Amino acid sequence: MAINELRSISTFIKAAELGSLRKAAQALDISPQAASKALAQLEAHLNARLFHRTTRVMSLTDAGQRLLEEVQPSMLGMQRALQNARAAKEELAGPLRIAGPRTTFQPVLWRLVEEFCDLYPGIQPDVLLDDRLGNWVEDRVDVGFRLGPSPHEGVIARKLFPLQMIICGAPAYFQRHGMPDSLAALAGHRCSAFRHPGTGKVAPWHVKLGEETVDQPVVPAICSNDEVFELQAVLSGNVLGQLAGVTAAPYLRSGQLVPVLLPHMPDFANYFVYFGSRTAQPARARAFIDLAVKRLTDNPAYLLSHEELQEMYGRIRRSTSE
Repeated sequence: MAINELRSISTFIKAAELGSLRKAAQALDISPQAASKALAQLEAHLNARLFHRTTRVMSLTDAGQRLLEEVQPSMLGMQRALQNARAAKEELAGPLRIAGPRTTFQPVLWRLVEEFCDLYPGIQPDVLLDDRLGNWVEDRVDVGFRLGPSPHEGVIARKLFPLQMIICGAPAYFQRHGMPDSLAALAGHRCSAFRHPGTGKVAPWHVKLGEETVDQPVVPAICSNDEVFELQAVLSGNVLGQLAGVTAAPYLRSGQLVPVLLPHMPDFANYFVYFGSRTAQPARARAFIDLAVKRLTDNPAYLLSHEELQEMYGRIRRSTSE
């Protein structure tokens, strides 16, 4: 006969504590029949009588007393462990495993983590930056950020903001080399390219052609697998680059960079925050997700409006024509 050992032992301990099988059933929120069956199964399993029973009272046998002394401390320890696990789920403290792309997203994520740590100093973020799509279960990720669709089934995604890929250069570059007025004209310009750190392949530029986003191969004058290095190359005036809006925005707004070929700027991907079932998450993960959605959803700090970009382009056109 199959036996539910946990229920049987819990029933036995509670009946011994209360001196009544009926009271034990009420305390455990089970029927008297279920309590009687659980106790009978335990006695049959042990081949030992655990209680002396009369119509009014029940008392432990010698075998029952020995069993109670041995199993009660372990049961109390297990109950404490379960209570601690439930409490930890609602505690705004402890480790928080965060995953995100290394390329383009580091500054965004750091500002978010910094604010979160100020709000909840008892939480220890453990940040994994990687452009590959890892295994969320194996990596023990609580909250993640990615470009594009979710890498795994069963993961919930909230859209944050679109990725803008902006072809741009420093004013010094345009003074020396002029401005490209078409995609075909890029063949005559010095361009930078990004080598994907995961695959080692040189990524083409992504451009809008009509209503489609297509790959625009470039012959790189400078190639790098590091976004910060590529940004410095573009800021120096050595090359044109296609940079992510989150990276280029502050330099475009300050005039250190200027956008070109705006009709061909694609809008083909979005940043998302990912997480598992919200009901099963610890409170610290829910708090971080709420802050990410509040701070990042269509945040203008990471997005350049069409009007802004047109004004930036117009300024450089006017200055070069004077």
